[in-house]
Amino acid sequence: MPREAPYLAVADVLRTRILADEWQIGERLPSRARLAEEYGVGRNVMQRAMDRLITDGLLEGRAGSGTYVRTPRERLPLIRSRHRDRGFGSSPCSGARQRGSADAWDSHSRMRVPAPEEIAMRLGIRPGDLCVNTHYEFLADGLPVQLSDSWEPMAITGGTPIVLPEKGPLAGKGVVERMRSIGVVVSTVAEVPRPARATQTQANLLGISVGNLVLQIERTIYATDGRPVETADMVIPDVRREVVYEFGVDRP
Repeated sequence: MPREAPYLAVADVLRTRILADEWQIGERLPSRARLAEEYGVGRNVMQRAMDRLITDGLLEGRAGSGTYVRTPRERLPLIRSRHRDRGFGSSPCSGARQRGSADAWDSHSRMRVPAPEEIAMRLGIRPGDLCVNTHYEFLADGLPVQLSDSWEPMAITGGTPIVLPEKGPLAGKGVVERMRSIGVVVSTVAEVPRPARATQTQANLLGISVGNLVLQIERTIYATDGRPVETADMVIPDVRREVVYEFGVDRP
């Protein structure tokens, strides 16, 4: 079996000590140099171990002060389901609100944006074809919990009342309802989740640290004729959300 990386082994030992309350919440840990000497490892190994625990939400670094045990943060479930997910057709304010779910959002749309090559491939159009690009920042209890960058081909929505997702008679109603209003019936959503580390821009918008774990979800929504009608890249901070996929079961 492959040998576990040394910094992961050190992180596991430190995690055990923290969870056993050897250091109290708000207490400063010994210096990295002192801990490295205690465990007989290099300072770079200790640095990576503590960075791992900062990413996991057990520790926090304070510039010029040291590393402290932080107050544990609850990771609330984020349900991904065609029946609950806003991006697949419902408003975040409709129905019973799931605890910690998005209750507000900011959005900014740009029209006539040429599709980048990757987006064009996902939408089944040519690079440079015009799209509406909408950036979303979702909030729950005032905290940012999700980013989304959405693309819709103007060949489908151009010249209709729904060309802007957050304006017009169906503002904020979601892809399914908006497309249905112009005779396009949505039937399928495909999602590809990938773990990643937060970029500087993502960290700034989400209120997390650069390099923190995030889940990136590439979502594409299809009409009954197989046409992609929208594609989006979503970013969810791992420290605040545990993504749960919910599936229906076909009964005989």
